[in-house]
Amino acid sequence: MKFDELGLSQKVLTAVEASGYTTPTPIQAEAIPPALQGRDILGIAQTGTGKTAAFTLPMLCRLEQGRARARMPRTLILEPTRELAAQVEEAFIKYGANHKLNVALLIGGVSFGDQEAKIMRGADVLIATPGRLLDFFDRGKLLLTGIEILVIDEADRMLDMGFIPDIERVCKLVPFTRQTLFFSATMPPEITRLTEAFLHNPVRVEVARAATTAALIRQAMVASHGHAEKRDTLRNLIRSAENFKNAIIFCNRKRDVAILHRSLEKHGFSVGALHGDMDQMARMASLDAFKNGSVALLVCSDVAARGLDIPDVSHVFNFDVPTHSEDYVHRIGRTGRAGRSGVAITLVTPEDKKYVEQIESLIGKEVDWEGPGLSELPPPSESSSGHERRGGERGARRGVERGGRGRSSAGSAAPAREAAPKARAPRASESGRPDAAVAESPRAARTPVYAERRDRRPRAQEDDGPPVIGMGDHVPSFMLRPVVFKPAKVGEE
Repeated sequence: MKFDELGLSQKVLTAVEASGYTTPTPIQAEAIPPALQGRDILGIAQTGTGKTAAFTLPMLCRLEQGRARARMPRTLILEPTRELAAQVEEAFIKYGANHKLNVALLIGGVSFGDQEAKIMRGADVLIATPGRLLDFFDRGKLLLTGIEILVIDEADRMLDMGFIPDIERVCKLVPFTRQTLFFSATMPPEITRLTEAFLHNPVRVEVARAATTAALIRQAMVASHGHAEKRDTLRNLIRSAENFKNAIIFCNRKRDVAILHRSLEKHGFSVGALHGDMDQMARMASLDAFKNGSVALLVCSDVAARGLDIPDVSHVFNFDVPTHSEDYVHRIGRTGRAGRSGVAITLVTPEDKKYVEQIESLIGKEVDWEGPGLSELPPPSESSSGHERRGGERGARRGVERGGRGRSSAGSAAPAREAAPKARAPRASESGRPDAAVAESPRAARTPVYAERRDRRPRAQEDDGPPVIGMGDHVPSFMLRPVVFKPAKVGEE
């Protein structure tokens, strides 16, 4: 089947041909004809199958007639992240090159005034994240009574980010007679309930079983120990990878993104970072640098796991096993797109065993191991075991200095207890006055304690020791000064 058999207008077909596409993907072939007829669509397909064009092309055809009025957009597309919203705007600019349409983008991190100016001129297409959209509406800057087509994209990601109440509110604000196009890669029960409430006799388009992975992606798992050893394992995998061009590396936490980014930079890799705490300009600059090849590695959180169209990513590394099994499907979907092959490797520690089982249950198959599995994993290397030992000593020292119980064993805590009186501030003498030497130079008396702490404190990127207790090493000086109790005079209460 060709695009000219789907019923698209000549303006749209010309733009599609100029983009270099001649054959639609399965979801495009099944979703575009009923969408042109005005039917509601429920589209379920794995990531990277061309869902964006499946709703962009029929919307352009229907928008050829009529114009938008001020503050009253004609169509609304909801996206979970800023990057996805900006990507959809690029698709409208590319495929709508022969149309004179106003496209407005409402996302956070961008000037409110510039976005308001576009809305006031009238927007044929409004692309927004739920938070900024409702912010405009609550301020009276936007009316949703003129919406003809509502698109909810990456609905399962909306669920993960807590946007479902906002989606329900938006669906109640737009006209009842609108056309709704609903796309998702997975269908958890909450999403099913949403479709039953707000879609009217939809055409269900399902080109692959929900939560399946692309067949062209070679998946593998590599067993490793804690974070320090995982970083070394990751570097070795990158250096030895076959047909390596670039890679996206996923971490579960934003803090780990920053640590891994610094570690890879230190070892000479060309690497960028992307996570939710970065401002919008930095996020877009990092993403553009990876797209144009300025950097070969992109360390990111799950903000980049959904829907981002980076066509030629050769490898995906899961530095952390995702705690939600659906995220695994979306992460590895960043490679193997548009008929290309890809490689997805996940680093697994013994603590991740239950998450691996959930992933294999979701995708319906077992993932092969490269090298020894978890049961055959050798003991931790000398460097990592030495680091854990240092962390244990640090925890014991902290507990003893605070009069508490250290986290180490009784045998290792005994020397710390013997040394504890030397580290404490001196007690007051029987006369009620502190020792003369301490009174003359209290800071000098405590300097060896601080020096010892600085020397024995592990570096931030190697911090796998026990959690900080109390204020850790940052005890204010005034709390370490000796307390002098003056005896009460006779007759005083």
